[in-house]
Amino acid sequence: MPLHHAVLALLADKPAHGYELRSSFEQAVGDQWGGLNIGHLYQILDRLSRDGLIESQRQPQPVKPDRVVHHLTPAGRAELDRWLSEPSPRLRGYRDDFFLKLMAAVQAGDPQTLDGVVRRQRAHLLRELHSLAEARRQEPSGVVELLITAAELHIRADLGVVDAAEKKLEPELASMKTHSPKARRPGAATAGPAPTAGPAPTAGPAPTAGPAPTAGAAGSASPAKSAAG
Repeated sequence: MPLHHAVLALLADKPAHGYELRSSFEQAVGDQWGGLNIGHLYQILDRLSRDGLIESQRQPQPVKPDRVVHHLTPAGRAELDRWLSEPSPRLRGYRDDFFLKLMAAVQAGDPQTLDGVVRRQRAHLLRELHSLAEARRQEPSGVVELLITAAELHIRADLGVVDAAEKKLEPELASMKTHSPKARRPGAATAGPAPTAGPAPTAGPAPTAGPAPTAGAAGSASPAKSAAG
């Protein structure tokens, strides 16, 4: 629980009340960590008190409500020393919202959706790098400057992941879309080859006319019968 131990570290310096602790925390780590919600801080203080790591004392004020001042116990000091003596392991797995968006874009099967996710993430990371450069120009404390350096290194690594996603996933998705059965119109039959016309029938030889019938010898007209008799 890093925030719990950070509160122990602040109380190891001196006793403090809630708003004082929040101000000290934000001053110590700078804007890169983000603000500490006062409600969350009071939950942490309550948990540390129940665990016997801090003790709290109510101090009355003449005009304002009573102020509760917290200080570290010997058990709290031992817990802080134990935490500082151990390495900081990465939480199990690698969880990042960008990876969930990549998964959703690939599931959608649309190269344009994936391209939009990649381009927007790259533009966002470049804006963050620009903001970090502005923060560095403010000449922060050594701890805050180190946090800025860590943030820059993380962002440059994230940019490398964006480049890798573009190189790996976009061609793969385009290939999947090309070979997917969804790319073909359902029920569209592919036209077979056009039938080739058979050879034109060749005309048979023209029938030849038979020999013209020859006129019979004009039968020499039979001799005319002689006149009667």
